[in-house]
Amino acid sequence: MALFAQDKNLALELVRATEAAVMASGRKFGGGNKNEVDRAAVEAMRYMLHGVAMKGVIVIGEGEKDEAPMLYNGEPVGSGDGPEMDIAVDPIDGTRLMANGQGGAIAVIAAAERGAMFSPQDLFYLDKIVTGPEAADAIDIQAPIKYNVNIVAKAKGKSIQDTTVVMLDRPRNEKLRDEVRKLGARIRLIGDGDVLGALMTCLPGHEKADLLLGSGGSPEAVITACAIKCLGGAMQCRPYFRNAEDEEKARARGLTRETVLTLDDLVKGDNVCFAATGGSDGDLLKGVSYHGTHIETHSLCMRGKTGTIRYINAIHSQKKLSEMGSSIDYSPNVREI
Repeated sequence: MALFAQDKNLALELVRATEAAVMASGRKFGGGNKNEVDRAAVEAMRYMLHGVAMKGVIVIGEGEKDEAPMLYNGEPVGSGDGPEMDIAVDPIDGTRLMANGQGGAIAVIAAAERGAMFSPQDLFYLDKIVTGPEAADAIDIQAPIKYNVNIVAKAKGKSIQDTTVVMLDRPRNEKLRDEVRKLGARIRLIGDGDVLGALMTCLPGHEKADLLLGSGGSPEAVITACAIKCLGGAMQCRPYFRNAEDEEKARARGLTRETVLTLDDLVKGDNVCFAATGGSDGDLLKGVSYHGTHIETHSLCMRGKTGTIRYINAIHSQKKLSEMGSSIDYSPNVREI
């Protein structure tokens, strides 16, 4: 069965779930408790996903069933009618950012036909390289950093000094950061959320970087792959092992340090969609904002088959949301001070 009916784009339905996640969790912004941010986002997203006409299974979720009470790996979602789908979620990519009152947090959902998504299982981290369409056929994660920075710069008609590399600011990426600096390229370090970092390389009108490099989470890699499929960019990954135990578990699956996971390995085909809503103000999306009688959200949704990119700015009535009788609490806890 086709993932998307000709007259219906399920990416638009999934945006309702990302909107709900940020509206419910946004009131925790700056509160210092990332677990509360995550809980509110998970509960809201889960509720909305069950109203989508699909037979979905969470492939990338909050963890295993015993560790994550909601949106765990293997959990069925959707109304039970419609196409069979793999679902990857990050109710808030950047819970620490949201809890600390910082920008760049987003709620994300990606979907593909059943069996299309790579399952990270015990593979927690991947080395990643992402770029836009101009250099999509040229990058090589097994090649030296110098080669990849040079080839992307050449494809984009830039000098090395005008080429920007984005990467997570993590100790495991320090050696890579130093190599890029020696080349003379610009570096954009991000604290969290390399899904947004990857989008910076190829989202039309928002290309704030030319190349993403470095080690990041493997669940985020699968979500990112769905977005890159929609944008016509390129992505390659390679297992990153923290210790011998990681390596042993990967080898049991036939994965070694030399294994290259292409975009098609991470998500098969182009029958994919991607939806994101800003939780806090970032480079690509404004965060959720509250205006007494209404809530404002800013979202992005994309569809792989058509390559369509939509930006959705929505005004939500707090009164009407409350009257709908859902289990999501969008109301503020008003108290005197």
